[in-house]
Amino acid sequence: MKEQVISKQRVADHGEVFTNEREVNAMLDLVKQETGRIDSRFLEPACGTGNFLTEILRRKLNAVEKKYRRSQLDYERYLVLAVSSIYGIDILEDNVVKCRQRLFDMADERYSVLFKKKAREQVRQALRYILSKNIIWGDALDLKTAGAHPQQIIFAEWSFPLHNSQIKRRDFVFAELLPDDLQKRRLPDLFSKPELVSDLGEKVFLPTETRSHPLVHFLKVGEEHE
Repeated sequence: MKEQVISKQRVADHGEVFTNEREVNAMLDLVKQETGRIDSRFLEPACGTGNFLTEILRRKLNAVEKKYRRSQLDYERYLVLAVSSIYGIDILEDNVVKCRQRLFDMADERYSVLFKKKAREQVRQALRYILSKNIIWGDALDLKTAGAHPQQIIFAEWSFPLHNSQIKRRDFVFAELLPDDLQKRRLPDLFSKPELVSDLGEKVFLPTETRSHPLVHFLKVGEEHE
């Protein structure tokens, strides 16, 4: 998307100005190693229509294709992992809808080109479902969803813990992933004793999951009913 402004009213109401492609790539090149990692997670708290997220996905898909294009099942598994590692929030519903669609279209196009008639609808269904959970209509400042009945933003963590085709979903409250804002939200001090320290000597915390879902084959993740 080349337009940086949709309307003056949206700029006035929401400060909406899209980042153009040159700046997106320059900024992502600063973390180039991470954008090439299939499982490296990215969150864009004001994702708009996905200018940053689509470029991140494009780089991840390059890595998936390079490593796994010879095996359809491996490609499908890592395609799902790549998409599941991307998260976004936007306060405007139309942006969220378009961002999800752009990410899906990019993933589906690459998948369809590689495997043509062998492409499976189950994979597409899984991608749509994951994007519906990862790209959220909400306000990253007040940490709540938008719409008639705002609730705490919940993000799903997706992983392949057994290194096979079984995918694991765990849900976390977004607010707990932001330790710098703990005092404002009156959440428990996640850095209290016993203190956890990384290999680099930095304080770390383990957020509390709100729900742990059973392992399921990644081709069936889109069939989940809540």
